[in-house]
Amino acid sequence: MTLCAPTPNASPNDPSSHLLHALQQVRQQVHKRIVGQEDVLDEVLMALAAGGHALLVGVPGLAKTLLVRSLAEAMHLDFRRIQFTPDLVPSDITGTEVMEEDNATGQRVFRFVQGPIFASVVLADEINRAPPRTQAALLEAMQEHRVTAAGQTMNLPAPFFVLATQNPIEQEGTYPLPEAQLDRFLFDIRVGYPSIEEEIGILRATTAIDHQRIEPVLDAAQALALQRLVREIPATEAALRYATELVRATRAADSPVELVRQYVRWGAGPRAGQALILGAKAHALLDGRFTVAPEDIRRVAHPVLRHRVLLNFAADAEGISVEQIIDALLAQVAAPASTIV
Repeated sequence: MTLCAPTPNASPNDPSSHLLHALQQVRQQVHKRIVGQEDVLDEVLMALAAGGHALLVGVPGLAKTLLVRSLAEAMHLDFRRIQFTPDLVPSDITGTEVMEEDNATGQRVFRFVQGPIFASVVLADEINRAPPRTQAALLEAMQEHRVTAAGQTMNLPAPFFVLATQNPIEQEGTYPLPEAQLDRFLFDIRVGYPSIEEEIGILRATTAIDHQRIEPVLDAAQALALQRLVREIPATEAALRYATELVRATRAADSPVELVRQYVRWGAGPRAGQALILGAKAHALLDGRFTVAPEDIRRVAHPVLRHRVLLNFAADAEGISVEQIIDALLAQVAAPASTIV
């Protein structure tokens, strides 16, 4: 999927046209540094447009961190990076109180110093390397867009967007994210190896002098307007029903899918349905449409469901992957007959 021009009946002065153009420019700016990874960038942009957070999972060296940094540079938004390590504590993320003394009066007072979570774009690098109590410091921030610390509840900047990275192959000294935190991520995005031509392009771009400079093209007001525009796209009863049936089919007790009944220990909750609808709206908008089609819901099914469906021991023993489960769902849960839902 590539970003398309606005629909033909859209006026050049239509605010939606300007927002789509700004997104196209963000994409172009990021591709000054990132070679390939079209689907990954599309999914990150969909998460941004839908107002959700994203988890990027891939082996080292696939430019996960560089992609997030480049995306942040392409926007007029505050950016912070948090390198998760085993010795990181919650106050390293949310902030801490410090004591200050007035030299004139000698009076001592406590002042709260905000942590790196107080930014619009937060990169949680290698999020599974910090212990659970530190990971939990992100829960309230990701869901409520606020932080409670030092007896105060403070709102985070708007928009607020967490992009976390995770390495799937090095598990020594790591702490798997609990299901409650995984559910806070709108998308679980898998970053794969590049094609041979893309890999040659990477070598060409990274072994010479870098003259590419990323220009910021999207500001906070535009990002918030984009998120409002996504939510304004109507979802018909058929779209809501299809998303609901897909989610309910992940639960062994209700599922018509044999693979689910046999291999799924825990299915997706209602938040998955919300993510399917928001993701489908964002996909339609990025494609230049203001109507949701069944393919929009199907397009986001993998990044929405892969971290919300938990397999049992039999699946591990027989080599059944969550991707196979989702493919079976999409094959066996009937989509609406109309191309527009």
